[in-house]
Amino acid sequence: MSSTIAYIIIGISVLFILGIKLLASPKTARLGNLVAAGGMLIALISLHQPNGDYVWSQGWTFNYTLIVIGTLIGLVIGAIGAYSVKMTAMPQMVALFNGLGGGAAALVASLEFINIRSDAELTAVIAVPMLFATLIGSLSFSGSVIAYLKLEGKFEKPMTFPGQNLFNGLILVVILGLAIFLGGHVNTPAFIGLFVLALFFGVAMVMPIGGADMPVVISLLNSFTGLAVAADGFAIHNNAMIVAGTLVGSSGTLLTLLMCHAMNRPVSNVLFGAFGSGGAAAGGAAGDLAGKTVKPIQADEVAVLLAYAQQVVIVPGYGMAVAQAQHQVRELSDELGKRGVEVRFAIHPVAGRMPGHMNVLLAEANVPYDQLCEMEAINPTMDRVDVCLVIGANDVVNPAAREDKSSPIYGMPIIDADHAKTVIVMKRSMAAGFAGIENLLFYKDNTRMLFGDAKASLNALVAQVKAS
Repeated sequence: MSSTIAYIIIGISVLFILGIKLLASPKTARLGNLVAAGGMLIALISLHQPNGDYVWSQGWTFNYTLIVIGTLIGLVIGAIGAYSVKMTAMPQMVALFNGLGGGAAALVASLEFINIRSDAELTAVIAVPMLFATLIGSLSFSGSVIAYLKLEGKFEKPMTFPGQNLFNGLILVVILGLAIFLGGHVNTPAFIGLFVLALFFGVAMVMPIGGADMPVVISLLNSFTGLAVAADGFAIHNNAMIVAGTLVGSSGTLLTLLMCHAMNRPVSNVLFGAFGSGGAAAGGAAGDLAGKTVKPIQADEVAVLLAYAQQVVIVPGYGMAVAQAQHQVRELSDELGKRGVEVRFAIHPVAGRMPGHMNVLLAEANVPYDQLCEMEAINPTMDRVDVCLVIGANDVVNPAAREDKSSPIYGMPIIDADHAKTVIVMKRSMAAGFAGIENLLFYKDNTRMLFGDAKASLNALVAQVKAS
């Protein structure tokens, strides 16, 4: 029986790993989801008791009925969410679903701990994973709820107060103290206190973080959920949970580090820096812009530039998502393509509000995947681009990251939009981006500003290009 279980676990692991691999490309992402879901289905039907007997070999038991009911409810909720949530609200749904996963992991560990009858039954092998899953899962749940609210625009700016990091540190010390105490004692009130404090700590940790840093936060909390699930697996002796949780935890951690690298900021700065609180200053950039003005342009003039260009690069940002203008972007790209214009999309790793946000929006609008280019691939060719159309992106195209050593974003890799022959920036106003600093790109000699709502401006551009 043990060899059979080992083969099943190996098969499940392969399916999970293959599923994650297929998720690396939009072309195979749907298949990747199905493969990973197939692995989870096998994990469910191959559940076994500590004595080695499979759950389904015990007959139609009440517990197995609950598994089926829970699976069906999850399928219905997932389907409703997938079909009803707009693509622009996908980051919110990802944050919420991730939080539910963390909460579920915390509840599993909590129930297992509460079922321990006496201190004699409590060993380090049992206590450590249960307490770890409770702490990390609760933190992930409450933190993800706050991330969801920030993405909804309820409070995008960091909410801080003097001594906040010290206050959060004290809470963490109390939590760790309770965890050490519970490692050798079965005490329900103390455990409930740990659970509640962990929930509060998740709120306290995410509240000081700005809304534009939510991609990093979501990725980090996703890794926390994975680690909580893996700990649950150790606590209840479920190898499939260990494998799945470890894969999610490790991949989420790597993604978090890669995104922080893309912003040239350490994780500690994201979590404790209150970046975007409005205190950032443009530093030397303000002096450099003295006497300079922006140069507005009209839609008909932009249409002529686009229609007669040979190479056009479009840089999408959060403003495009807010305006829900991805379909108009694709229509403009198609019209230019009919005229022999080569159109590419430059995707910055942290553009938007979740990892891959721009990719998801453009895929939803049926933009061909081979037109999407990563920052490292597009930058060496930007000096040969006739027109660079920036739609709602700000800090990720700000030359201050290269030119102004006093800027808070100095050193952050950006898309070199200013290297194009002509840059068209589409914005509602001259409002600063999340970093709260002036964008040097707006004042470059080769930059023109097309003010207005992105969707309305793009509709006008499409109409003008068709008429040209």
